[in-house]
Amino acid sequence: MTPAAGSKAAALGSRIAVRAKGGQLTSVKVKDDKGAEIGGRLAGDGTSWTSDRKVRPQTAYTVRTEAESTDGKKSAATSSFTTEQAEKVNKLTNSPSGGQTVGTGMPVSILFDHPIAEDRRAEIEKALKVTSRPHVEGAWGWVKDYSGKDRIDWRPKEHWPAGTKVSVKGALAGIDSGSGGWFARDYDFSFTVGSDHRAVIDVPSHTLTMYEDGKAVGTIRGSAGSPQDPTRGGVHTVRSKNAAETMDSSTIGHGDEWMLDSKWVTHLTASGTFLHSAPWNKSLGVVNNSHGCFGMTTADAKRVYDFLPVGSTVEVKGTSSTTKTDVGNGLEVWQETWPQWQQRSALK
Repeated sequence: MTPAAGSKAAALGSRIAVRAKGGQLTSVKVKDDKGAEIGGRLAGDGTSWTSDRKVRPQTAYTVRTEAESTDGKKSAATSSFTTEQAEKVNKLTNSPSGGQTVGTGMPVSILFDHPIAEDRRAEIEKALKVTSRPHVEGAWGWVKDYSGKDRIDWRPKEHWPAGTKVSVKGALAGIDSGSGGWFARDYDFSFTVGSDHRAVIDVPSHTLTMYEDGKAVGTIRGSAGSPQDPTRGGVHTVRSKNAAETMDSSTIGHGDEWMLDSKWVTHLTASGTFLHSAPWNKSLGVVNNSHGCFGMTTADAKRVYDFLPVGSTVEVKGTSSTTKTDVGNGLEVWQETWPQWQQRSALK
């Protein structure tokens, strides 16, 4: 048997293998220390069995075998081994969270605790599966998160249909992530796509228009970024929301110019492009004079906050900004065309 029976620190990265000498295996059953059965395949000639999955870090396995010799004698054996501890256990944080209802532009986003080596990405990507009802075409892409950590996102080719049920499974246990890191468990979560709510900001006209199922359902006047700090263009994804927040100028490179309390804050980019109330601005709907956000009255900011769920999209048109927003600066998967996005896959 491999790893060897009785081992207390079996090497990681291998599959469990059992071989019969002088006969054939008739049954092989393997369980881990949590009672989960490990699947495997018996060779056509019956002389060997190999597990479907690699062994996990710091896990005890029990192997029960039955065999029959060439002269018809039957035998049974039970053996066990324990795998070594990983130098680093690589965990992930998934977005959306399990059970969440999100907007039609929401990607599946997986953020890793530890770096993922370039030569390990293809195997990890193969272990991740997205299924949906109805079926939706999409692809994984590797991203450098704004935090500096490695991330992999799955985006649909086009927006999800409203009402789609999505399931994500990651058969990652036992996979080497590189640089001493290993995955110790599998992942399984699901979420639902809600109504098709989107918004479009037209910078020259100082407006934000809300759309439901493609039809305009309300227009709000506000102020986008000034010519010195224009609002970033393209299609953004709502990444989070906050009912009350302090706007701190130092977080976007403006020193201690301001410290303002705002309500009904809808977050787009991680670098600070928000939709929010701006009661201090006396030129709402007349002049674009913000530092890149779209400011509104408190009442209008709440309307937008309530209308746009996490995962909905906001398109900014007519801006003078030429800055291309990096995909990792929030959930910015719609900043790229479908062919561009496909190039991010490690399987291309």
